[in-house]
Amino acid sequence: MSQVLDPPSPTAAGAAPAAAGQDLAALAARHGLTVSGARPSLPQYVRQLWARRHFIGAFSTAKLTAQYSQAKLGQVWQVMTPLLNAAVYYFIFGLLMDTKRGVEDFVPFLVTGVFVWTFTQSSIMAGTRAISGNLGLVRALHFPRAALPVSFCLQQLQQLLFSMAALVVILLAFGVPPSPSWMLAVPALVLQFLFNAGVAMVMARVGSKIPDMAQLMPFLLRTWMYASGVMFSIDSMTGPDSGLPSWVGTVLQLNPAVVYIDLMRFALIDSFGGGQLPPHVWALALGWALVAGIGGFIYFWKAEETYGRG
Repeated sequence: MSQVLDPPSPTAAGAAPAAAGQDLAALAARHGLTVSGARPSLPQYVRQLWARRHFIGAFSTAKLTAQYSQAKLGQVWQVMTPLLNAAVYYFIFGLLMDTKRGVEDFVPFLVTGVFVWTFTQSSIMAGTRAISGNLGLVRALHFPRAALPVSFCLQQLQQLLFSMAALVVILLAFGVPPSPSWMLAVPALVLQFLFNAGVAMVMARVGSKIPDMAQLMPFLLRTWMYASGVMFSIDSMTGPDSGLPSWVGTVLQLNPAVVYIDLMRFALIDSFGGGQLPPHVWALALGWALVAGIGGFIYFWKAEETYGRG
């Protein structure tokens, strides 16, 4: 008499591993265990980032100090680099191409544009390499990765503040008197920092997946600079006598780099009046800061668990 053994049904076979998996998940949750490297919720991520604010400040200061540690002039280069850039641009654009025509206080106008643009350019370049250039730190320690692009932007802000001291001397040397409007530089810099940090976080995520982006960015940023009125007045170049369609000037004035540069010029230079600013300039500056800052932060956070892997 033969005995036939019925094989277990597929449903019963699959139920056992599922039940075991649920039991393990419940056990892990009971003891406070979580998936290694899992992305936290957005509010939790913000709290983690805020808890590391002292690290962010110390890291940015250390990077700034080490940047010129091998140079004999040391930290003097923090001021000399943007000044030399401004001198080159003055020779090429102000003298050879005569873009200073129709621009009062051209040297303060140019130096202000160069300093403010350098802040944005350096922040985005540093952000592009924030993850790919610090893989050892990312893989060795657990911390919110947004701390890296934010700290690099803070480093560039500190460098800009050093440059602002030289800018004040230049303003006074060219007859621009101190004014209460200089205080407007503070909110303008805050908004620009938020914008820079947001774009830096976007580029940090892109750069972590596409390392070649760091090689491409200088060309993209140089093109952006030439469209941002750093070395010339957009009003003069796109006016009725320029032969350009009127919409070109409008589009250029909406450029976020132009908005922040013009805000700083308006704050610091008496001859740069409100008529040279795009309409609703503060609303534009706030809008760009919120769109880039919040959007860039969320975009970066969504890939938090992938940084340093692969």
